[in-house]
Amino acid sequence: MLKTLRQALQIDDIRRKIIYTFLMLIVIRFGSQLPTPGVDPTYIQNFFSEQTGDAFNFFNAFTGGSFTSMSVFALSITPYITSSIIMQLLTIAIPKLEEMQKEGEEGRKKITAITRYVTVALALIESGAMAIGFGRQGLLVEYNFVNAAIVVLTLTAGSAFLMWIGERITENGVGNGISIVLLINILSRIPQDFSTLYEQFVQGKGLAKGGLAAIIILLIILVVVVFVIVLQGGERRIAVQYSQKIQGRKTVGGQSTHIPLKVNTSGVIPIIFASSLMQFPIVIASFAGKGNGTGIGSEILRGLNSANWCNPDNIKYTWGLLVYVLLTIFFAYFYTSITFNPLEIANNMKKNGGFIPGIRPGKPTVEYLNKILKNVIFIGACGLVIIQVIPFFFNGVFSAQVSFGGTSLIIIVGVVLDTLKQIESQMLVRNYKGFLNS
Repeated sequence: MLKTLRQALQIDDIRRKIIYTFLMLIVIRFGSQLPTPGVDPTYIQNFFSEQTGDAFNFFNAFTGGSFTSMSVFALSITPYITSSIIMQLLTIAIPKLEEMQKEGEEGRKKITAITRYVTVALALIESGAMAIGFGRQGLLVEYNFVNAAIVVLTLTAGSAFLMWIGERITENGVGNGISIVLLINILSRIPQDFSTLYEQFVQGKGLAKGGLAAIIILLIILVVVVFVIVLQGGERRIAVQYSQKIQGRKTVGGQSTHIPLKVNTSGVIPIIFASSLMQFPIVIASFAGKGNGTGIGSEILRGLNSANWCNPDNIKYTWGLLVYVLLTIFFAYFYTSITFNPLEIANNMKKNGGFIPGIRPGKPTVEYLNKILKNVIFIGACGLVIIQVIPFFFNGVFSAQVSFGGTSLIIIVGVVLDTLKQIESQMLVRNYKGFLNS
């Protein structure tokens, strides 16, 4: 990785892209410190200190702490991520959007424009919910229509500006702009998390006990990171053979290739879906000022709260973790089933004279792909569950409260590896052009 960066910095145009990306990241972190007008920052900080779960901690990690301080970037790019997922699902469900996607570059531009409008609409809804829900409870210095409107417009503009920065990084920087914006927000919280772990398990424990605790913490993080790298890079390669065809005086085809089917085909989407569904009732209860009672509704909310999972003193609430695991596996199958179409792949192979060795074209190929896909999805879902459950276990048993979890680690590793691959491809293209010019 360091060798790749060192070689990239020696190339003028790639060095300019890296510097441009770095400057944009500075703008993001600067904006994360700008307070939203009319907001009492101490209210949201006190609110967070009273929370025991990750209903908002999950969101705060994605915003790089901007949500806690209620800065102008408090919404971060979460509205864009949500709108992108919505558009991806709608592309499968709505034929017109599916046709747009198949139109090539022009179609993708139209879908991108629609995604931007949906992002702004979601930002307006989310900021409006916060301005009204928290504003009545003390978030606003003075709760009235003007102050609420200022907060809504500020947070919406901040989210749209971050979306614009992400697109600029994609065009003028190293690429992968939206993911890099999300990455820098997550990374900005890690020093504080390590400081919390140090104060809780190492500081004042003595050299032997504190040193052992530090080694164990580093080993656990290292093992999880390595496991994430293996999960992200693992793939099932399905061999494909193309028959020879004669076109005019030329013979084409006859080559062997493969279909790379990633083990983690759905990425972090199942975790995001499952976490959002689990935490939605808690968020609504927090807006309404409920959830601390003694009724059955409060008991259900405590079970949905991840802070109560794996806690030896309240082991009964760990049923929520089992529900979470089942939801993650379900969404892994659901999301992959709508984004990976074995029938379409089989038809394309048949049209181009391709076939899987030992499998007849047509229906047998579809059945074979479905069988392989189900096995791969199950392995990937189990990997996601292991990565996500490990932080919950240590948070519950040892009260190690940190903002980064399995989702954050998957995003960090995935974005870093993808960005390095893009830089390497840009270096390869540049060297190839230089070879042709020479």
